[in-house]
Amino acid sequence: MDGDNVVVRVRTWPWRLAASVGAAAVVLGGCGSGGDGKAAAPSPSAPSRSAAEASPSAPSGDASPLTPFRPDPAKVPTTRSRAEALATAVVLRPRGWGPDFRAQRPAASTPGTVAVLNERCRWERRPLPRGVLASASRYNEIPAADGRGELKVTASVTVHATVRDADERLAATLEEPLRCRRQQVRADERITELMSVATPYGQGNNTFADDQVVEMGKYLTGGSERAYRWYVTRLGTVTLAVSVKGAKGYSDDELNKYTSHANVTMLNRVQSELGGDS
Repeated sequence: MDGDNVVVRVRTWPWRLAASVGAAAVVLGGCGSGGDGKAAAPSPSAPSRSAAEASPSAPSGDASPLTPFRPDPAKVPTTRSRAEALATAVVLRPRGWGPDFRAQRPAASTPGTVAVLNERCRWERRPLPRGVLASASRYNEIPAADGRGELKVTASVTVHATVRDADERLAATLEEPLRCRRQQVRADERITELMSVATPYGQGNNTFADDQVVEMGKYLTGGSERAYRWYVTRLGTVTLAVSVKGAKGYSDDELNKYTSHANVTMLNRVQSELGGDS
């Protein structure tokens, strides 16, 4: 299927997701603890429970009783080939972000790998660990023009073997800034002053996902320091990640708009692919 042409079906999600992002910004603005980075997979020292409560283990991918989405069990991936097909269908390419975006170089992650924050607080790609069936990341950008800098964005989809595996990833995401106060994304890119907050389903304005972690901080590259946004959202066995690295000429509202749109689009693609009822 042409994933970038999928129509967003749930019309109430955009404003609710934007409200959730805004609420997270308020909470983070009142936090005093700092940190660095983002997360993509559970670290060895990660806790086994999320900010709310760990979801019941479900080999078939069944959702817990409190959830905004119930997939068709027959469509939940249980093999790597089916998980890879789902991740490919859901992850955003340039058109999914908007008409001004183009693919970065490289445009996509290495198949059969997942991003991991290593012991030295550096991000790297590693083979899929136990509990992860597939993971795909795509890197896009708006080129610098008209006095604005180059805006870089990433969309990632990770398909887990069970709900508990996916839930544990959210727990790791929330905890990693405590482990690494400075995180190296690429050779010339770092993230600092990171803060994070979790919003499980039913809390705040989260009526769209089983759980969400929002992280905000500073993106450093060259001699510039810009805003950084990273959101990890779970729906059943699937976790979605969206990051935006700020650039000259882009306001916080614009960054939030891009992340909200990307999250809504991928959440609806998951729902469409898995054929559940919201």
